[in-house]
Amino acid sequence: MKILALETSGNHCSAALLTGDRLEQRCEHAPRQHADLILGMLDALLEEAGLRLTELDAIACGRGPGSFTGVRIAAAVAQGVAFGAGRPVIGISTLAATARAAFRHSGQRKIACALDARMDEVYWGCYYLEGDGEAKLLDQELVVAPEQTPALPPGISGTSWCAAGSGWVGYPGLRDRHQSELLICQEPISAIIPEASDVAWLARAAFDQAQRPDRAAPVYLRNRVAEVSRKSAASI
Repeated sequence: MKILALETSGNHCSAALLTGDRLEQRCEHAPRQHADLILGMLDALLEEAGLRLTELDAIACGRGPGSFTGVRIAAAVAQGVAFGAGRPVIGISTLAATARAAFRHSGQRKIACALDARMDEVYWGCYYLEGDGEAKLLDQELVVAPEQTPALPPGISGTSWCAAGSGWVGYPGLRDRHQSELLICQEPISAIIPEASDVAWLARAAFDQAQRPDRAAPVYLRNRVAEVSRKSAASI
């Protein structure tokens, strides 16, 4: 299977090409430069592999939640590339990709993800990493105030929960709220970020969820942000 993946939901811009069990990636810390970098990264990966877009099985992207602009860039680029190549799109949750990144760094399988959503809220989701890293959502993804985050899901044996994502650092009260359930990871929890490589591996496991490019859409969770953006655009 050949999957071209991109992830631009945060301050890092990354692209990856998964061919069978081999993965190549480009990743840069580049706030507000995603639109300038991502197409070049994708082209470089394909050129080095000697592949054409039409030889791919799918295009995958981090669908959000995350930076509103970054999520839109990922969706637009993935749709455009997929339309041109006649390939389907696989949208992968940024929270699921964060969970897989935490698994990749720590080996822990119970991951509580909290990404800083600004406006005194976090994007929240709890995952269990199965097998070689397939992310299973255990509750639901939310945008919520840190003090209103739900209890971590019971019923899964093993170690305590691993905390992953910028929300755990941005809102110290969140860590206090769940302290008794958490495992303190060696990796600084704020440094765990989703990358295109995580999106690619998750997309391979979710290949049966591939969609036509026109059906693929970003997921913001915070609907009022998208609504404000649409109204602002309409007034220009």
